[in-house]
Amino acid sequence: MNPTRPSSDLERLMVDTVRVLAMDAVQKANSGHPGTPMALAPLAYEIFTRHLRHDPSEPAWLDRDRFVLSAGHASMLLYSLLHLTGYDLPLEELRQFRQWGSMTPGHPEVGHTPGVETTTGPLGQGVTNSVGMALAERWLAARFNRPGHSVIDHWTYAVCSDGDLMEGVSHEAADFAGHQKLGKLIWVFDDNKITIEGSTDLAFTSDQAKRFEAYGWHVQRVDDGNDVEAIDRALRAARAETGRPSFIALRTTIAWGSPGMAGHHDAHGAPLGADEVAATRENLGWPDPEAFGIPDASLSEWRKTAGRGAELHAAWRKRFDAYQAEYPDDARELLRIIERRLPDGWADDLPSFLDAPSTATRAASGKVLQGLAKGIPELVGGSADLSPSNKTDIVGAEDVFPATPGGRVLHFGVREHAMGGIMNGMALHGGPRPFGGTFLIFSDYMRPSIRLASLMGQPVIYVFTHDSIGLGEDGPTHQPVEQVMALRAIPGLLDLRPADAAETRVAWQVAVERSDGPSFLALTRQGVPTLSLSDGRYGSAEGLRKGGYVLIEADGDPQVIVLASGSEVGIALEARDLLQERQVPTRVVSLPSWFLFQHQDESYRQSVLPPSVPVRISVEAGTTLGWERWTGANGVSIGIDRFGASAPWKQVYQELGVTAEAVVEAALRSLD
Repeated sequence: MNPTRPSSDLERLMVDTVRVLAMDAVQKANSGHPGTPMALAPLAYEIFTRHLRHDPSEPAWLDRDRFVLSAGHASMLLYSLLHLTGYDLPLEELRQFRQWGSMTPGHPEVGHTPGVETTTGPLGQGVTNSVGMALAERWLAARFNRPGHSVIDHWTYAVCSDGDLMEGVSHEAADFAGHQKLGKLIWVFDDNKITIEGSTDLAFTSDQAKRFEAYGWHVQRVDDGNDVEAIDRALRAARAETGRPSFIALRTTIAWGSPGMAGHHDAHGAPLGADEVAATRENLGWPDPEAFGIPDASLSEWRKTAGRGAELHAAWRKRFDAYQAEYPDDARELLRIIERRLPDGWADDLPSFLDAPSTATRAASGKVLQGLAKGIPELVGGSADLSPSNKTDIVGAEDVFPATPGGRVLHFGVREHAMGGIMNGMALHGGPRPFGGTFLIFSDYMRPSIRLASLMGQPVIYVFTHDSIGLGEDGPTHQPVEQVMALRAIPGLLDLRPADAAETRVAWQVAVERSDGPSFLALTRQGVPTLSLSDGRYGSAEGLRKGGYVLIEADGDPQVIVLASGSEVGIALEARDLLQERQVPTRVVSLPSWFLFQHQDESYRQSVLPPSVPVRISVEAGTTLGWERWTGANGVSIGIDRFGASAPWKQVYQELGVTAEAVVEAALRSLD
């Protein structure tokens, strides 16, 4: 892509159009961040008009370049670009910046505004997502390109701020990207030396260029953020370096063009003020005194981008048609994967676990994963240096390395947070279906990325093992207590804490069938009995699909319902036997997924938890907070409202009172 450069006067007018739109929108909203869009307008102009392969009329074009504004607070930069280049973002939506129901929220949201590739704002997340996008592009290219047919061949650009690079997740991701030699990834660093509090020197004196050189990146510096030709040269040099990711440190002046605020930290997160807006218009020689006025010459030249994008898209469509004619099966498979459709027979190789011996659910999960990997070739993932413990290897599959980019096993290293953000980027890009494992306790390290996966509705799968005090001797630093409940609090996150191998099988099926949001499996280190499905005593593990189900009925009209999840279902069953011996009819409910159960209709929930049963007791090896939702105000919760302890796991359960005897005592006390 090498369009003819317009005259310098027209070019400056186009750049200043971005500055003025951003300034006006923030001023009208009386809220927002004008300084960074004003500073980055030349870079944005250069990328969107001369480098980015995109089609505003088809924002989801498969082989488009991806543009990530990791500095999401500068959202008016992106909204201005999207409007000017012809995306379906009317000027009125810019006037409604940050207002209820508008397409221009304070930070960009994927799926909400055409052309936005990921939800950004929490700093460090966008650049981390960009690593996943570049990884997915390379994986698809390795899997589907054929000699003479490069149907996957695009770049990922990300713009990051000082704040992005202060956040540790960005460096976890940058280190990973350098190790993976993601040569089609370009980050541009807005090196403006300003943060909300003042100069970056207050907290930040690292030489970022040297850091990125150490990570194995191709590094350049551009000393003048207004020099569009120098920016152009740097971007072209970055694209020419295909063996390493590229980092461009671009020196800018925040709020450039404002005579009173340029270079001042007050321009970061507040409107310039009416007087300063007027002064900036005069300083720029802006021809239109009205807010949101766009000169015809500027808009006409900006809109040429849409025409060029349509031509690029049409040329790619011809290439894809030729590919489809010569490789119809590959083309069909590529489209299936992009459309997130599971292949026929994907579950044929799953183990049944009928009458299987006692086993840890993490071990059962590993066996299920092998069957899924046979049936779902796009399933790609690994763990944060814990695959032998998480059981997240795909046996016989290649690792994902620069020499084997189409592999299926990822080694994220001890980088939980980056793992979460990279998986989000992979899912957003489309293609590989990502999963990643770590110990449940370390889900805290990646929680921001999990939350964003839910906010964005991305089908990422988390494999969280060692899910309770049942991991034993490693002690309270590694024994999760509040993590499951905290994860359940994230809207849209599907919780799956299976009781045994049979439920684990169904849990994985539910997770891979989900295409509109993330799921996590919480799995045991210790062995748990696999409930027999052949003697008719137990409800089918397929009941997991409804979140909760009657695992075993009372002998007689139930007086007590014991609810449990995961490894504590065994404790609930033991307690039932003891209560039945005392002539207390007891029903046991397995409740592996609050998310699924709450989405069932009221009649089903009441059939499982009838209001007429006077006593409900929950048992789970974690915090009791929240269980009153299902036990009712008069219910009892057996759990752990303190940290754990280092000892053999059975002793820890005993000492902390998560036992069948404790359930029985609570039931009898409640019945008195």
